[in-house]
Amino acid sequence: MKFIVNDREPVYIQIIRNVKQKIVTGELQKGDRMPSRREMAVNINVNPNTVQKAYKEMEEMGIINTIKNNQSTITEDDNLIRQIRIDLINEAADVFIEQMKAINVPIEEIKEIISKKYI
Repeated sequence: MKFIVNDREPVYIQIIRNVKQKIVTGELQKGDRMPSRREMAVNINVNPNTVQKAYKEMEEMGIINTIKNNQSTITEDDNLIRQIRIDLINEAADVFIEQMKAINVPIEEIKEIISKKYI
């Protein structure tokens, strides 16, 4: 599981978002095993405690399941996966809309731009 860490937000949040994106795109399937915490920390070159925090949050959200000392697996809850998709879409839209409002782009122009670029 690879991704580039940025300095704009906490790494554990980036890990969670990355896992959510991979679930939504199908790169991670229901029931797939997650890398161990230590393995992920080595793969993305971060502190294991950071990965532990991300896994703990994802467990609390129901995104992953961990039974005793076994590896964590991706949720099999279709409703949760649909909600994750909706949440990611809304988060991206909110950022985009906020940026467009900041530079006073009229909604009609935004629609036109999206129609041209979203291919």
